[in-house]
Amino acid sequence: MATKSSTSQTASKLRQPIVCVLGHVDHGKTTLLDLIRGTSVASKEPGGITQRIAATTVDISRILKETEKLNTKGLKIPGLLFIDTPGHVAFSNMRARGGALADLAILVIDINEGIMPQTVESIDILKKFKTPFIIAANKIDLIPFFTDVKTTLFTEFIRKQRPEYVNELDNRIYGIMNKLYEFGLNSDRFDRISDFTKTVAIVPVSAKKNIGVPEILMVLAGLAQRFLEREIEYKDINGHATIIEVRKEESAGITLDAVLYQGTISVGDTIAVNTKNGPAVTKVKALFVNTGKGQRSLKEVKKVSAAEGIRVLISDKIDVISGSPMIVVNDNLDQVMKEIEEESKIDIQLSEDGIYVKAEAIGSLEAISYELNKQGIKIRQAQVGDITKRDIMDVSTLSDPINRIIVGFNVSVLPEAKEAMSSSDVSIVNGDIIYKIVEDTQKVMDDRRKMLLQGRKMSMPVPSRIRILPQYIFRASKPVIVGVRVETGQIKVGDNLIRGDGKYAGTIKSIRNEDISVRYQDAPAEVAVAIDNVTLNRQIFPDDVLYVDINENVVKELRRAPMEKDIMDTLEEIIKIKRKDNPFWGTRV
Repeated sequence: MATKSSTSQTASKLRQPIVCVLGHVDHGKTTLLDLIRGTSVASKEPGGITQRIAATTVDISRILKETEKLNTKGLKIPGLLFIDTPGHVAFSNMRARGGALADLAILVIDINEGIMPQTVESIDILKKFKTPFIIAANKIDLIPFFTDVKTTLFTEFIRKQRPEYVNELDNRIYGIMNKLYEFGLNSDRFDRISDFTKTVAIVPVSAKKNIGVPEILMVLAGLAQRFLEREIEYKDINGHATIIEVRKEESAGITLDAVLYQGTISVGDTIAVNTKNGPAVTKVKALFVNTGKGQRSLKEVKKVSAAEGIRVLISDKIDVISGSPMIVVNDNLDQVMKEIEEESKIDIQLSEDGIYVKAEAIGSLEAISYELNKQGIKIRQAQVGDITKRDIMDVSTLSDPINRIIVGFNVSVLPEAKEAMSSSDVSIVNGDIIYKIVEDTQKVMDDRRKMLLQGRKMSMPVPSRIRILPQYIFRASKPVIVGVRVETGQIKVGDNLIRGDGKYAGTIKSIRNEDISVRYQDAPAEVAVAIDNVTLNRQIFPDDVLYVDINENVVKELRRAPMEKDIMDTLEEIIKIKRKDNPFWGTRV
């Protein structure tokens, strides 16, 4: 996983490698990204971040300055382009020719918490796209015996720590290494690695104390230049970009925040984009890039070359889709439109039956669908966009009630959809953290299954077995009141009972669970039951095993749609009892 490919050839001109930051919530992705991004910004004026484009360059002069004590001379890359939106969903939304836009990634792991659900998601997505990555083992300042040192270099910091701290740090790193090995990844601390093509580098950092960022820049720059020269070779072609965010500004119009990953783009260019109505063309009215100088974070320019974060003001009001490509058109419109269509295809495994999924961009739609499919949750339809009334109406007509669920990721539920929900049985699971959405979806599906199963159980007698407890005999007749152990199935008020020889054993009149009267009771449980139409020690006896009586229609129903294993096993016991009098009972179903 350390490299995509390598080449011995030296590229004549290299573009900036594109770097994405991933990791579990609260492990410090944003803090670390701010710290890295800050190394390229001369001053951070208040409100500057909100005016920035979603990608920031750390240029080579800054990298060399930050890493001058680490022997990084000879770097030929022009810098590193960091995607400012952390998370593997942002990573998924950045696509280039069907693959990942990012050349490299930083996986942030809290060194004290280790591998967490979103860490696993991130590893899966990195492996899926074969993206080289390093690990930033964050929060080393929270390890016991930490001594504060005035340096940004981990290599200087670690030399001044007590042996107890070094041991604690190593133990945590070994813990991460062992977990990563379970995912088929070899890893080690960066300064102990001899072959970066076979080993994932772990860089210990403290985003809070600003320790380790120079080593991160060093390892990323070294990996990019040594192993990714072919991938990051600059090509003088018509501009290719991926749209990260679509902004609708009343004063200016529609602007597109994008990452230009190859070629050039200029004001006045015709560009092709994908919209909700399919590929379309528009013109570049204005171009902006990030700058760390002056009072503003954006600078208007006439032309931009890859790789760079750009904001494009377009001339038409069209419904552009986030996560889709943007390509400059020369005299090759037909070819570009085909390319837009091809790159915008959604790669999701769909089924004839399943739930609906909505997301704000193509990549995030694929990311959430990938995680749902991985957990065995089938998807019938997946679309980009907010949840609409039409979605509610479509899902409410699905034949299987378990599938009447819409999963929303980073989308809104439109007012008309909320209104339509009030008269439907559709459930919506909406959020912005994938593993939480998957958990919530599984819970909703489980709850629906339980409700449906309970509805079936209430509609017919359930094959069940109970045992009278001889130590709990409260009344011998009119009605018999005894304690019983419900061993399998579910008993209900009104159920008829039979003995092991098939003879009638009374009708359940009431059920009490401790001090509460209940209509039904699931196994396993001990409850008091009142049984009508029998007398203790005549028709039934202490320590008797009794069964809920069923008819052949119940056998037919359970053969068509089985219930839990204990119920199906008890069904077979009852069939054997019934066949003592009728050898063909239960065969005509």
